[in-house]
Amino acid sequence: MDKVRPKTPTAASLPPPSSPRERVLQAAFAAFMEKGYIRTSTLEIAKRAKVSKRDLYQICDDKPTLLREAISHRAQRMRLPLDLAPATDRKALAATLCAFGTATLRGLCDPAVRAVFRLVISETVPAPEVARALERGRTASRVALAKTFARAQANGLVGKGDPAIMATDFLALLTGDLMMQMLLRVTEPPPLSTVEQKAREATEKFLRLYG
Repeated sequence: MDKVRPKTPTAASLPPPSSPRERVLQAAFAAFMEKGYIRTSTLEIAKRAKVSKRDLYQICDDKPTLLREAISHRAQRMRLPLDLAPATDRKALAATLCAFGTATLRGLCDPAVRAVFRLVISETVPAPEVARALERGRTASRVALAKTFARAQANGLVGKGDPAIMATDFLALLTGDLMMQMLLRVTEPPPLSTVEQKAREATEKFLRLYG
């Protein structure tokens, strides 16, 4: 049976910056998180990154670009592995979807991931491009899932349907309004046992829907 166990990197597990650019982007992200976009100066970011303002502007032209690049950089480093193993039967497909679902939910529950969403929401009006940077990462996950469903259809494991819509349906069954509730702080992130159960339930519902 083919299994996939995607690992969700947390903020603590991210490797330390290895270049001036990474130092600048990590410093920018931390400063924007603490003070917001308007109250963060490029001088403070340069000091945090231990670079000169001249070096900073060689990396990013201005503060809007810094915000966009910092969000994109963090979203990229937190992105789930998108190489899902091809399934050879329904049981293997269920295992793949359960593992992907569990990793997705664990990612949403990570404080760093929720922080990215809150920062993007807070800066959508003055800097709408940051929302587009985050959405590119979300789109990549949906595309990878759609490819998995297209292969499953070719192997006769699921019924007819647009793979892109199937990916959207699976994610809707999986997450519901959990992210909204966590962003509003009306609910706490569920424990791992609940996350795994949600992934199993979403998988079962999806396979019944597209049986």
